[in-house]
Parts: sequence; C-alpha cells; structure tokens
Amino acid sequence: MGAVFFGNRARKPSDLRRPPSRTSPASSLSPPPTGSRLSPESSIRGSLSPVRSRSPRPLDLRILIAPSGFKEALGPEDVAAAIEHGIRRVITEDTATIIKLPLHDGGEGFSKALVAAQGGDIIEATVTGPIGEPVESYFGLTGQANDIAVVDMAAAAGLRLVPKTHRDPTRTTTYGVGELIKAALDKGVSRMIIGCGDSGTSDGGAGMLQAQGARLLDEHGNELPAASGGAALSKLARISIEDLHPRLLPGAPDRVKIEAVCNIKNILCGPNGVARIYGPQKGATPAQVDILSDALDNLAAALEPILATNISYVPGSGASGGLGAGLMLLGAELRARSEAINDYFHIDDILDQRWDFVFTAEGSLDSQSAKGKMTVEVARRARDYGAQVIALAGTIGAGADTVYEEGIEAFTSILNGPLSLEQAIEETEKLLRDSAERTMRMIQTGMSIRQSEGEWESVDDGRRRPSLAGLGLMRAFTS
Repeated sequence: MGAVFFGNRARKPSDLRRPPSRTSPASSLSPPPTGSRLSPESSIRGSLSPVRSRSPRPLDLRILIAPSGFKEALGPEDVAAAIEHGIRRVITEDTATIIKLPLHDGGEGFSKALVAAQGGDIIEATVTGPIGEPVESYFGLTGQANDIAVVDMAAAAGLRLVPKTHRDPTRTTTYGVGELIKAALDKGVSRMIIGCGDSGTSDGGAGMLQAQGARLLDEHGNELPAASGGAALSKLARISIEDLHPRLLPGAPDRVKIEAVCNIKNILCGPNGVARIYGPQKGATPAQVDILSDALDNLAAALEPILATNISYVPGSGASGGLGAGLMLLGAELRARSEAINDYFHIDDILDQRWDFVFTAEGSLDSQSAKGKMTVEVARRARDYGAQVIALAGTIGAGADTVYEEGIEAFTSILNGPLSLEQAIEETEKLLRDSAERTMRMIQTGMSIRQSEGEWESVDDGRRRPSLAGLGLMRAFTS
C-alpha cells in the first residue's frame, strides 16, 4: 500500500467557519452580458447531481470529489468516477452523499467542459499537430450568440499528441493552435478563451503567431521556416506583424478580446523559466534545455519593441511552453486559472455547501504543486470553507510536503508497488479505485475509534458525527 502522509496542523471544530464573501479580481475583459451562457450568474451546479437526494441522517457524510486529470492516462471526469467507485466499495448511498466536480485547468477537455456547462457547440477541425502531421482537433463556441470561442491549446499541441519516440521540444510547434484561433475568427467571434495546459511544445507560441500571419525574421531579414519549433528561435532577430490577421492587430476597432487561462506562476526566461522547469518533462536533454532557454530569451527580445516592455519575467508568459508570451502579442490577458475556473464553474459556490471531505487528485504531487496546480488551489479554497482535503497522487516527489501549508491535510500515492510508467498509465483507473478504497477504509476505522471514544461534534444542519477535526480520525488509526 502506498504511504500516507499527514500534515502537522490540527484544527478544532470551532476553527471551521465560513470565510467572508470573495470578490474575484476585476478582469480587463468585459464580462459577458447578464443572461448569456457565460455570465457569472450561470452555474455548473445544475449539472452536478448528488448520488442520492434525501434528508440528512446521523453520520451522513458529505464528500466532494474534485480531481484534475492524470496526463496521458485519464481525464478529470474519469479520475472522479474511479475515486467514487473506490469510495463506494466502503460506504453506501445510505451513509454518504457524493458529488463529483472534475477540475479542468485549461488543459485538454477544458473547452468541452465549458460548453457542456454553459451550452454551445463543438466545432471539429483538422490542424497541424505538434510534430507537423495533421491531427483531428476541435474548439468550442458558446455565449448568447455563439460569439465566444473556447480553444484548448492541448487539442492541437498537447503532449498526448507527441509520440514518445518524437518527444523533442526543440522541434514541436504550436502552429495548429494558431489554425484553431484562425478558424474561430472565421466564425466571427468577438471574444476568445484559450486554455493553456498539457502542452507538448516549447516554441513560445512562435508557430501560433506564424499561423496568424506574423513573420519571424533572422538578422538578415530572412523568414524563419514555419512550424519549425523552439530551437529555430535561436536565429530570431525581429518579428513583423504587418500581415497579422486584421482582427488581431493592435488598435483594430474590432480586435478580438482574448483571455488566456493559464498557470500564472510560469515565466518565460531565467533559471526558473519554462524551458528549465518543464523542458525535461517534455523530453528535452540538458543540452536541449540550454538551447530552448536561449531561444526564448531571443523571443522576449524580439517582442520587446512591439509590446514596449520586457516580458521575460511577466507572470504567465511561460505558460504552455511560452505560449503565454506569444498570446501577449495578440493582446491577450493572462489570467490565473484558479480565478478563471472559479468564475466559469463556480467552485466557491459548490464548496460553500459544507463538505466533510474533499478528495482531490493529480498525476504528480511535488514542489510544483503549490505553484498554480488546480488541486492545491481548490484545497486552499476548501480549507476556507472548513472542509478537509485528501489528495491521491500518481507519484510523490521532492517537496510534496509543502502542500500541507496550502490546505491538503493528507496525501497518498496510488501506487502499491514498483511499476513502469507504461504500466502505471495503463492501470491508472484501477490504481485510483483501490487507493480511494484504502483511504476510505482508514477514514472509516478512524471514525469508529472516535465514535467509541465519544468525540462527537454538531454541525449546522443538525447532524451529529464523529469529530473530523484536523483528520485526527486518520491519525488515531495510524498512531
């Protein structure tokens, strides 16, 4: 069984209180009009049906399952379903209400989830994939008049689309992302939301810009080959935007408003730049990381005279292999995905429904998890609402204990023995089910111990339950 880790912080029931009301930071993009399918008043809650609706009973547990997807294995919906399946091996519908809230963090499936929640259409398109081959892709249309496009960069340039034998981020391209943007522009949209996540590229959005008509030039004025990858930027001297799509030009009266939903903590350049932090995950060797880092420095220098600012360390500029930087040339607002996702899927409203436990999950829990990952962002919010958060992870890496300070009370790996990466990916669903079952059995045993010791607490809706404060119930089992 995977090791289970617990935080050092304990809370008393009196510490569990509702937070003051929150107001999301104002966006420079005007919100959609009231009544539109993307208005703040619309909510995803209608699509989240509890397993069973009934009056609360003593010892009724309320469990929210809010996981991210496991890259290259399962999407967030499938992860949530697997966790629920494991929990249901232990507790029945008569003793617990479970609601699933899959977390789409801007990666693949984001546009489909948003269209499913708000209404609209999915448009299929064939575009250039990350290694230059055609791929079948899609984007979403939503809003009152289908005038808002939702694009997943991962649907055209995601890591899933890069065969393991071709994982060379010096060569992969975002050209297909630009083709999706152009197809959306051809539909006449006035606003565009671009999900930045699960990328398999590190070209700084260069391919995307070339697909929009931008010309990338070397010091002799020669145009760099289209869709040639991040390493080609080592020869970049300047960028010409004269032939850019007219609705993307600065100052255009009908310029499309673009919002990039991204990990705002990713920057383009420097020792913590995207090439050095994420390049190895995409298959880059140490030598290739150096090449990409220098190439993205060139990109920042070429963008500076156009944007009138140095974007090397602008928060979000490094999102999706530097796609954030390229989108800035198109006037995009780089938005923290935690705030954007909350606005579109109303996570705070769901957390406010009082949960005993929140189960979350992600592929890797490590020092990067507290730097913009959705699982930790939800844990922070859940803590404010008095819920206790348990994380299931594919792997547990260095620095994972930093998540204790962010609201995750306990975490465990879903792995129960040595497995190759290929085996783990193939068996992810089963591993999640089994891990959720083991974790729930520990919770159930701890609750029994607390109940026998007479440690009960009352909750606002009149129920009584064994004290759950600080996950002491699990510590009782393991001590």
